Amino acid sequence: MAQSQHVIPMDGKWAIQGEGEPEPFCFVQTQEEAVKIAEDIAMREESEMLIHDEDGQVLERNRYEKDTFEEE
Repeated sequence: MAQSQHVIPMDGKWAIQGEGEPEPFCFVQTQEEAVKIAEDIAMREESEMLIHDEDGQVLERNRYEKDTFEEE
């Protein structure tokens, strides 16, 4: 599985940081904007998106995988 994406409040903004990365790669003004970016990445990479609160606790965790069945 690819790297999970974390949505983290930081310095009055929202950051998107890949699992294990030392620094966030992106800062945006709203949580909604950060979630959209992280979700797009997680969907493309078939990974997870985790949304954190101010204390670092995970509020929401979503896993994105392509469907494994074939249409007949």
